[in-house]
Parts: sequence; C-alpha cells; structure tokens
Amino acid sequence: MNGPAAAFYGFYGDDFTGATDTLAHLARAGLRTMLFLRAPDDVQLALAGELDAIGIAGAARAMPAARMAQELREVGARMASLGVRLMHYKVCSTFDSAPHIGNICVALDTLRGYFPHPLAAIVGGQPGLQRYCVFGHLFAAGGAEPGGLPAIHRLDRHPTMSSHPVSPMRESDLRLHLRQQGLENIGLVDWRWRDAGASALASSLATVLAGRPRAVLFDVLDDAQLPELGRLLIDQATRQPLCAIGPSSVAQAYALARAGAAPPAHSSGTRIAPARSPVLVLAGSLSPMTAAQIEAAHSFTRIELAPARLTDAGASDYLDRQAASVIAALREGRHALAYTHRASEAGGPPPGAVAQACAALLRRVVTAVRVERIGVAGGDTSSFAMQALDAWGLSFQASLPGNVALCRLHAGEARLDAVEVALKGGQMGEIGLFEQLVHGAPGANSDASRRAG
Repeated sequence: MNGPAAAFYGFYGDDFTGATDTLAHLARAGLRTMLFLRAPDDVQLALAGELDAIGIAGAARAMPAARMAQELREVGARMASLGVRLMHYKVCSTFDSAPHIGNICVALDTLRGYFPHPLAAIVGGQPGLQRYCVFGHLFAAGGAEPGGLPAIHRLDRHPTMSSHPVSPMRESDLRLHLRQQGLENIGLVDWRWRDAGASALASSLATVLAGRPRAVLFDVLDDAQLPELGRLLIDQATRQPLCAIGPSSVAQAYALARAGAAPPAHSSGTRIAPARSPVLVLAGSLSPMTAAQIEAAHSFTRIELAPARLTDAGASDYLDRQAASVIAALREGRHALAYTHRASEAGGPPPGAVAQACAALLRRVVTAVRVERIGVAGGDTSSFAMQALDAWGLSFQASLPGNVALCRLHAGEARLDAVEVALKGGQMGEIGLFEQLVHGAPGANSDASRRAG
C-alpha cells in the first residue's frame, strides 16, 4: 500500500466495541490499521502514516434512521474519496438492530450510494465468537450444556439476545429480520459450497444474482470458509466498489485472503502488563456477563450509578457528586469501578440516555485526573464514552482473553494521548476481565475469542 489514499479496505463500526474487534483482527493479521473516532481529516491521516485499512468507529447502532443516514453519508463520501474499494459496515455478530434504531437497511441504502456494486454482501456468522449462520438462520453460544460444552441457541431463543433491552431478536432468519427493517428480496448463498471450494461458491453466487436480489446473505458455519469468501469479496470489489455488511468475520475473510493462508493456528499473544497507576472502569452494560465481572472486581472501589438519577432533572448535580467519588478514589491510589445498577432493566430511562450520561461522567473524571488505563463495558456506553473524549484515533495493542482489545488512544491533549482503553460488549471478556486490567494477563491468541460467550 502507498498510504491512506490507497487503502483497499475500509470499515465503519456501528458501535465502538465492535469497531475495536475489527481493528484487532486486522492488526493481528499484520495490516497497518487505524481506527478513527470520526471521519479523518488530512492532518489525522498524516499522523497515522501509511495504512492498509482505515476504520471509523461510530454509534449508528443507537441512532434513528435520519441520524444514521446523515452520519453514514459523511463516512461513505470520505471513504470513497480515500480510494476504499471494499467498504465494511461492521455490525454486532448477533445483528443487533431494529426498524426504529440501528436500521441496517438504512445503512446499506446510504453507503451503496458511494459503493454501487450490484452485489451487496451480507456475511452471517463469526465462528470465532461461536456465532453460526446456517441456511440463513443465526445461532449463538450462551451458557453451557451439562457436560460443559457451550450451549448454542437459535438467536430468537437466546437467553440474552431474545430479551435485549433495545433490539430484542424475535427472528433468527436474518432475511426476515432485515426484511422487517425494509430490506426486501435478500438472496442466500448457503454453506454447502464449502467442500467444493471456489468454483462452487462462484456458481452459487451467479445463480442467486440471476434473481436480481437487493442483497445476498452468505452463510458462515466455520472459519475454513473465510479465505475463499474473502477472495470473492476482493475480486468483486476490484471490479467495482462494494459494500459488505457483517461482523468481524468480514475483516477475517479479507485478511486471510490477502495472506493466502488458512485460519491461524493457536499461538500466544502479547502479554498485558499490570497497570502502573489506578485503573478506571465504567460499566453501563446490563448483561449477565458484565454483572459477573463487576462481582469479581475485588481490587476496585465501586461507585453505583442510579439510572433514573443520571437522567432526571437533577442529573448534573448527581453526576458531579458521583464523579467526585470516582476522582477521589483515583487520587488516593485506588482503582475505581462506576457501574449502573441492574434494576434499570425493568422500566426506567432509555438505555441510550443512560449511556450518554455515563459518557458525561467519564469526561468529568478524565478532565480532573490523569488515568492511564480505562475499561468501558457496554456497546452504547463505549460509543458515547469515546465520543466524549477529545481524541481522534485508536490503534491496537493486545488482546485480552474473551475477545476484548486493549487499544492506545491517540489525542492532541497530552493527558489523553497514549491512554490505554479496553472497550467491551456486554457478553465479552472473561469473568476476571476487570481484574486483568489491574494485574495483567497473558495475551490472548487469535483464537481466544472462541471462549467468549
């Protein structure tokens, strides 16, 4: 690659945790990648240096249609101007979305104005996260079977995703799920081509495209399918700029195809060093995994956040008081964990409003005290939290077990530049994740995400 303007692959994460996952996959594959916190200007691109892949972290998953379209028009125009040929709209591996918020049809329609290939590819499944797409239906791990193996659930029967507080999954067939958002006539290339290889994949796609579908869904059942799928996407995008929708398996497919390699073998990663100063964790996620991680965070002073008080008429005063408690703990050399109370699951203020309030609290804290390592739990909380900081980019440093990336913040302000940030979705990370941010951990290998729930 000859610099940013020659980057073939670009991606937009519809939340920040997902965007850092994609960043991690590309960086571990040896691709020079920068994740920008908004569409980059020329100065930021110059600071980033030569890049093989360009990412933008956003919050479209928490946006209504009009706001999504506005943001993605800016993203699409900037990525197209930089010469991107394969534009990846990165969604959660469980396709969190709904007609009223995070609408994937709106994203596709908007980006396709800049990446007009007749093939709009939707990649279902991310086997490394135990997400599997079979005949168009999405399955995901959640909990364990009596023998200890991960329990695999059809998504509309998943113990967490079927009752998601913002976008509960009522349908496991991704074609029907997306049809509810306005995306009609989705073709399917199912998994059965995998044993026959490239010719079978090309033949299956040609048959599906003959029906002139608005988009094509590709099953992904195991990692062995990814290199061939990546080669197909690269070939098609070389002919005409193409938009692909899916989880980080799109990035995996691209990286494996470029390398001409099979899925990487089990290998060790960079060790996460113990923190040199007090760690700050902000947990806005209500998932059972995050609750378990909070319970296991024995090294932290805990500051509970009442969701209703974060968003009511006296919210500013309440935020000031809670932020003062966090600041005091950090200044006294104690690790601090601020978390929203799980009672907010039953009624209470909208999750997006709570996430924005949590971001405001983070801004108050980092303005008052230098923090060298920060953890944020929750997709929407992570998105709003990073937007609240005066920074412009994230680069990958290492992987924590359970599919959590530890990144370096890039900012113009010295107090924020080089801060380490770990952003995690609700279900990600091991139970001891927050303790790992304090005490360090063995670096996770490229297959560590298989252990994630």
